[in-house]
Amino acid sequence: MKTLPRQPSELRSSPWVALIFAILPVVAASLLGSAATVPQIPGWYAGLAKPPFNPPNWIFAPVWTTLFAMMAYAVFRILRQPLDKRWALVAYHIQLALNLAWSCVFFGLNSPLGGILVILPLLAMILVTIAAFRPIDRLAALLLWPYLAWVSFATLLNASIWWLNR
Repeated sequence: MKTLPRQPSELRSSPWVALIFAILPVVAASLLGSAATVPQIPGWYAGLAKPPFNPPNWIFAPVWTTLFAMMAYAVFRILRQPLDKRWALVAYHIQLALNLAWSCVFFGLNSPLGGILVILPLLAMILVTIAAFRPIDRLAALLLWPYLAWVSFATLLNASIWWLNR
């Protein structure tokens, strides 16, 4: 049985290949998450009671676009490093999958309680990813802190929405 190389040289030698591998998962998560979210905003989400600190709807798209761009750049930097990065990439992709799952559960299933059950492990995996990125590339780890801050705020918002609508 053939095993994967520890450090795929094509990712280090070609920035274009690394860029594709950095951008495609983020774009896929963003598009799929938007597909679950956007149809629910004018109906279900608009009808929910929300806390006074709930941001206006227009703020979410630019914030998420910025955060996804920072995530893609962070993982691009990780992909370009010669160190063993398998665990860091696994952690990163697990948190990205949880990010998508949150949109599908909270918005797609109209479930604030389900959203809480997904966003808490997401928070934990973002921390794990930051810790896994740090020894490989300090800047890549630092790029994820705004994401952690936003998801922390989203956790408070999610819990508040659940509380107000239970």
